[in-house]
Amino acid sequence: MTFGLGNRCSILLSYGTRDWTDIYHSGPVWKVPSLDRPMFQSAALPHVMTRDDFAAVEARLREQLLDAQFEVAEKKNAAVLVTINGSDGAGKGEIVNRLYDWLDDHLVGTLSYGRPTDEERARPGAWRYWRDMPAKGRIGLVLGSWHHRALRNRALGRLDRAAYDDVLENMIRVEEMLRNEGVHLLKIWLHMDDADARRRLKKLREANGSLRRPAVIEWDEFDSARARGRLADAAMEMVERTSTGAAPWAVVPAADPHYRDAAVGDLLLQTLIRAAAAAPPAARTLAMAEPMRDLPKPSLASALDLSLTADRATYGAELAALQRRLTEATTARSFRRKGLVIVFEGNDAAGKGGAIRRVREALDPRRFRVHGVAAPTDEERARPYLWRFWRNIPRRGDVGIFDRSWYGRVLVERVEGYAAPDEWMRAYQEINDFERELHENGYMVVKLWLAISPQEQLARFQDREAKPFKRYKLTPDDWRNREKWALYETAMTEMIDRTSSRHAPWTLVEANDKKFARLKTLRTIVERLESQ
Repeated sequence: MTFGLGNRCSILLSYGTRDWTDIYHSGPVWKVPSLDRPMFQSAALPHVMTRDDFAAVEARLREQLLDAQFEVAEKKNAAVLVTINGSDGAGKGEIVNRLYDWLDDHLVGTLSYGRPTDEERARPGAWRYWRDMPAKGRIGLVLGSWHHRALRNRALGRLDRAAYDDVLENMIRVEEMLRNEGVHLLKIWLHMDDADARRRLKKLREANGSLRRPAVIEWDEFDSARARGRLADAAMEMVERTSTGAAPWAVVPAADPHYRDAAVGDLLLQTLIRAAAAAPPAARTLAMAEPMRDLPKPSLASALDLSLTADRATYGAELAALQRRLTEATTARSFRRKGLVIVFEGNDAAGKGGAIRRVREALDPRRFRVHGVAAPTDEERARPYLWRFWRNIPRRGDVGIFDRSWYGRVLVERVEGYAAPDEWMRAYQEINDFERELHENGYMVVKLWLAISPQEQLARFQDREAKPFKRYKLTPDDWRNREKWALYETAMTEMIDRTSSRHAPWTLVEANDKKFARLKTLRTIVERLESQ
C-alpha cells in the first residue's frame, strides 16, 4: 500500500548549495509558496527530466560519485548511511539498484529490515541497526530503517502522542551522536502523490497479486484511506521535527524516475564530498580550559569509609545466601522478559575480577557472558564507540557483565587524551540515552564503582609483582596510571554526577576489604532485581 505527504507536506528539494528545482523544471513558472503554509511545499510542483538530460547528468554523476567514494574509502574518516523511505511505488528498490550501478559495489552494503526475527525480538529494537553499522570508508543503503519502525508504530496506535514525541526526540539525539562519531546520514524521503503511487503499484501486480518486477513494499498493511492518512500525518511530523543540521531530510519528488534518480545521486555525491572532507579524530583539538587551581575539587571516592570490613565469621554464610537469592531471581519465570546488564568500573586492582567471579558462580553458565573491555580494535575504532557495546547486549532472560565498559570514553579516554573534550563531554548524554533505551526495553542496568585507597592499591600491585601467577594482572600502564590518580578521581566524580540516573544509578563500593566489596556487590544486584 502507499501513502504520500499530500498537499499538507510537500517538499522543498534543496540540500547543501544545490537546488534541483532550478536546474530541472519544466512547465509554467510557479510562485514561491507562502511561508504560513506547511514546510516543504515544492514537491507538489512538477519535477521532470528528459531522457537526454538524464543521460548527460548520469555520465557526470557516475564519474564524480566513484571519485568521491574512493576518497572516502581511502581516508576512512567517515561512514555513510543512506536511509531510503517513502511511498510504496515511489521507487525505493529502483534507487538501490541505481546506486549499485553507479558505485563500486565492493564498498556498499544493503541493510534491509522487515519484521524482527526471534534473535532481534530478544533485544532492544535499536540493536539490529547498531549490529549492522558500516565501518568508516563504507556506504550502507538502509531499507526499513528506524524511521520506518517509528512511523509504523505510531500509525498502528502503538505509540501515543507523548510516546511518539519521545521517540522523535531520541531519534534527534542518536542521529546527532552518529554524526559526531563520523557517520554521515543521508535521509531520503521519496515523495509521490498517494493516488499516483497506488496506480503505479496496481500496474505492477498480476491478477493473482504477484509482481511483474521487484518492488519494495513496506506499507501494505495500511489499506484504508484513514490508515494512510495517519501515516501521512506521522510522516509529516517526523520530517519536520527530525530534520536537523546534523541529519537533515532530503525529500525527493519521485513521480519522474529520471529526476528522482538524478536528485538522489547528487545528494549522495554531496554527502560523500562532505564525508571525505571530514577531519580525522586525531586532527581535533584536545585543548580545554583548565579549571581554576584555587577551587576545591571534591571527590566522591574520598567521602567513602574504606575501613569497612566484612565479618569473617559470617562471610561464608552471607555470601552463600546472597548467591542463592541471585540464582532464584535470574531463574524465575518473570526474568525471561527482562535483561540484566552489570557494569564493573573502579580503580586498578580494586577487585573487579574477584567480585565478578562471585556473581558468575550464582548464574546459569548458559545464560550469561562476561565481556572484558580493553583498548578498541581497528574494527571497533572504525565505528561509533558505542557499537562494540550495543552488539554485546544480552538477550532478554540473560545477563551481560562488563568488566570495564562504555564509561572508558569519560575515564581513560578523557584522562589520557584519546578523546577530545567535546567528545567526552557529549558522551555523558549519549551514555544516558543508551542506558535509558535499555531501561525502556526491559533491561536493568546495575553500575558498580569499586574504590580503594592509593595505599591499598600499592600493596596489591606489590603483591601481584611478587607472585608469578599474578604478574599477568600488572602492566606498565597500571604503574603509570597511579601518577594520574587525582585526574582519574576527578573524572570519576564528574562521571557519577552526570550519569547516575534514576533508572541506572551508580553504587559506590568500598573495596579495601575484598570480602566486604563482594558482599555489597551481590547485595546491590539482588536488591535491585527483587525490587522490580
